This record gives sequence, C-alpha cells and structure tokens, in this order.
Amino acid sequence: MKQYILYILLSFFLLSFAGIKLQEDRWKAPEGAKSLKNPISAQQKQESAARGAKIFKTRCMICHGTQGKGDGIGGKALNPKPQNLTSSMVQSQVDGEIFWKITNGRNDMIKWGPILTEDQRWDLVNYVRTLGN
Repeated sequence: MKQYILYILLSFFLLSFAGIKLQEDRWKAPEGAKSLKNPISAQQKQESAARGAKIFKTRCMICHGTQGKGDGIGGKALNPKPQNLTSSMVQSQVDGEIFWKITNGRNDMIKWGPILTEDQRWDLVNYVRTLGN
C-alpha cells in the first residue's frame, strides 16, 4: 500500500515538474473580478448572446469547439487544453470572472482586451452562459 501511495505521489510530482497540466486546471480570476457587473440588462441578454455567438464562431470555436466543450481542432496541441465552457467549473463563476479571463487571457489563450471592445467581451460572456443550458 505504501508503495502505491509513493508511486502516485511520485507520478504527480513528475507531471508537475514536466509542466504538464491537467485539463481541469483551476484558473482563478483575481477577487476583484467578482465585483465586475455585467452591464447588459436581462431584456437585452438574448440579443447580446446572439452577437456573442457570432464572435465565438470566428474567434473562439477553433480552440473551444463548436459547442464550447474545449475540443476544437486548434486546441488539440495546447497544454493545458482549452476549458470546457459547458462545465460546472466554468458556469459556476460569476460573469465578472469570465469577463476578466476573456479580457486578460492566459498561456495560449489570446488576451482579447486589446482586440475586442468591452461590449463584445460582455456579449461573449452572455453567450458562454447559454452553453451551460
């Protein structure tokens, strides 16, 4: 039993040392991101999500896949893999956290802040919300 536990710990250490990250990598936005409020009203969210879907198809789908499950062709060689945007791990985050991540990027994910307008990034947040349904 001790050898088994030692083997697991050693394997985990080697994976960490080699820079290999697990797909369910926890990417945490800073605490302040939670206070970012979605400026799109409830009445406008459907329109916003439709605009976000168009942006997603041209900018995000290549890595996150057609249904946002992180299985796009462009993401196959990435490490860590693109997140499954339908997962509870993503969907349980507040809008401000998702907005912050879209804005700032990480690793191979593009920093969209300088490329997309603030409104476009909120449209993407609203689209991501539809993926959890």
